[in-house]
Amino acid sequence: MSGLSVSPDQASTAVVITPHRLDEALRARAAQPDAAPIQGGTDLMVEMNFGRRDPAALLDLTRVPELTRWRREGPLLRLGAGVTFAQLERSPFLDMVPALAQAARTVGSPQIRNRGTIGGNVATCSPAGDSWPPLIAGLAEIEVASVRGHRSIPAAEFALGPKRSALAADELVVGVSLPVATGAQTFMKVGPRNAMVISVTSLALVIDTHRAEVRAAYGSAGPVVGLVRLPLSEAHLLPDAIAEACAPIDDVRGTAEYRRHALRVLSTRAAERCLT
Repeated sequence: MSGLSVSPDQASTAVVITPHRLDEALRARAAQPDAAPIQGGTDLMVEMNFGRRDPAALLDLTRVPELTRWRREGPLLRLGAGVTFAQLERSPFLDMVPALAQAARTVGSPQIRNRGTIGGNVATCSPAGDSWPPLIAGLAEIEVASVRGHRSIPAAEFALGPKRSALAADELVVGVSLPVATGAQTFMKVGPRNAMVISVTSLALVIDTHRAEVRAAYGSAGPVVGLVRLPLSEAHLLPDAIAEACAPIDDVRGTAEYRRHALRVLSTRAAERCLT
């Protein structure tokens, strides 16, 4: 593979495969599907440091320029998987995809946002992932690729459960596409403090003037992020609809009862913010 380098990781027994182009990365993925993709490393390195994962190889995507690019194509915004949360929390994304930009601002610390990427957050498939509610409420599609070709998967169909996805063994997440906002959007989350926390529950609300509907996606209240869609004329029903649709559990971060109550409060506040 032209430009591909392979070296041992000095801190572990893993071999590090370093492609320099997307086609090289896809061939490496096909040749060694058990290699763990890494770009920001904010999730993977925690698991490795705690001994939860010990991959035989790492597929280092930090030198693949195609993954770090973004572009607007008319009504659609296309984000490469390597776009960081530090980028997303600023202009021009604040105007194009407000809920996603607001969610990006809540991800970890500035250091984590400088490293963490939209592709990594998506691929981890955590129902507490901060990017997931804005992506699902925004009707995003996850772009994946392999040596067999490219395909797009609706965000609502990508995550099959905690840390389980529709990604095939030889595929990589290469980008995310979502419509540019046509109405007000917002993101909110509840945690034990204001920053650097995993959400107890979270919610993104999108007003879609083209479809004349309101969509709300909620996290940490089921095995995957849920979505509720209502006509704009029925937006006042949103808190009850979300409380009925969600399936929260009791865990160390909060009870199911508290999460359901919190989602009622968040959805009421989000609707007030976006509709008044």
